[in-house]
Amino acid sequence: MNKTIYDVIIIGAGAAGMSAGIYSGRAKMKTLVLEQGSAGGQAKTTNEIVNYPGVRHTTGPKLMEEMHKQAEDFGVKFTQAEVLEANLEGEVKVLKTTNGDFQTRSVIIATGATPRQLGFPGEAEYRGRGVAYCATCDGEFYTGLEVFVIGAGFAAAEEAIFLTRFARKVTVIAREPEFTCAKTIADKVLAHPKIEVKFNTEVVEATGDELLRRVKFINNQTGETFEHVASEEDGTFGIFIFAGYVPQTKVFNGLVDMDRQGYIITDENMHTSVEGVYAAGDLRPKMLRQIVTAVSDGAIASLEAEKYVAHEKERLGIVEEEVVEEAPKQEVKQPEAPKAAPVGGRSALLNDALREQIGTVLSRMENNVTLVTIVDPSNEKSIELRDLVIDIANLGDKLEAVVKTKGEDQALEEKVNADKYPVVALLNKDGEYSGVKFHGVPGGHELNSFLLAIYNLAGPGQALDASVLEAIKGIDKKVNIKVAVSLSCHLCPDVVVGAQRIAIENPNVETEMLDIANFPELKTKHKVMSVPCMIINDEKVTFGSKSIQDMINFIA
Repeated sequence: MNKTIYDVIIIGAGAAGMSAGIYSGRAKMKTLVLEQGSAGGQAKTTNEIVNYPGVRHTTGPKLMEEMHKQAEDFGVKFTQAEVLEANLEGEVKVLKTTNGDFQTRSVIIATGATPRQLGFPGEAEYRGRGVAYCATCDGEFYTGLEVFVIGAGFAAAEEAIFLTRFARKVTVIAREPEFTCAKTIADKVLAHPKIEVKFNTEVVEATGDELLRRVKFINNQTGETFEHVASEEDGTFGIFIFAGYVPQTKVFNGLVDMDRQGYIITDENMHTSVEGVYAAGDLRPKMLRQIVTAVSDGAIASLEAEKYVAHEKERLGIVEEEVVEEAPKQEVKQPEAPKAAPVGGRSALLNDALREQIGTVLSRMENNVTLVTIVDPSNEKSIELRDLVIDIANLGDKLEAVVKTKGEDQALEEKVNADKYPVVALLNKDGEYSGVKFHGVPGGHELNSFLLAIYNLAGPGQALDASVLEAIKGIDKKVNIKVAVSLSCHLCPDVVVGAQRIAIENPNVETEMLDIANFPELKTKHKVMSVPCMIINDEKVTFGSKSIQDMINFIA
């Protein structure tokens, strides 16, 4: 168990969790934020934000990135971990996670909510092959096709407009008699030339073969049914579901009071039924679920936690000490030496600020790592990847780039199984192939997963729960994992990092990241219409976000 007793642990790094972190850090509380996946929550899926006060126009990922940096500026620590069990009683509360056990005097639950599944026949069967829940991640797969958007709220309206960038036609299916979102965006949907809206309508079932081919609807007022069948030319179509959210509170069931839907009940000050435990954001009953209300919840919860912890310390006679956790954070934010800076950047994907940040990460490497890229001169992406690899390798003393032209070193190509281009493979400190490859230029969200692969291979790496590590070591057969991604997908990096961590810890496993845009034959072969998509030994296919334990279970 981690011996540190935090003043507050915030579970969840969406808008509510980030806000709570910022306020707690600024109050000099010893603060830890736990996030199951990458930080950002549901806000990461929002392509356009125009109603956040003081910010005229931004995207969800950009806003959450700024919040994350702001929290770090106040000394807040972030750890990737999923809470498995919680003991919320007593003076010191204990959270058992996939990354070890943590102790704290107060807890702010900000785990948010995830998209609701409707449960109609065919929904689960065609997830990833016609049924989707993220327009930003999967919209491009439906370029030139027809799509249906299910829902009448803000998310449905917003994503319907977004999908017109790709789809030939968008039809909104709403069981309500009118939109339930603000009139301004509802009017934009109704006026859009590529969008048709059908109110009082619900999905009955979706059918097909390997892909979605047919969907049946019913008018809930007249009982009239109608169908849409994919044309022979199109072959398929899309159903994007934005029909509300389900609170992610299952692990706290029986520990704090909830309503029948699983929302955690609080008072106006975010107090739950347990002393020292607070809830903030979309997981509590509320009239409006928006970033601005989540931020408000987080701030209030933090202030209440601060008062509670101060009172507890006074009652227990605990002398206040200066928070020392901020010192390492300052080290991380400042490069240790100018030697990490490149002598002229070769990749157009990196700017000086980004190079400085990457150099800081690479300065923490404990062991040498070699990046091997085999360049196919006829492949533009292969040349682009070469430049990025050289640029990044110049930023770390313990990072080396080996660049070979295709056919130049057959033995090396066989060593890293260079069968697709572009390709970069990671070798460990002993020059052995780690089982980690990228078939794509890791820009966008995937740059983080590329850097984490290096960090996890070089050490110290991200902490891993002993039971998860044991499960990884227990894989006793040869396994190839392909993770198909798009560079705009916010869910993909977590799956890539998790799958590659399995390969790093077990020589029986090889994990390849593939930018699906570069491999249309893979998309066609496995009927990939959604990312992240995980393919095991070129046979078993699954879609959506996965924890490492989920992946191990699927491999088995």
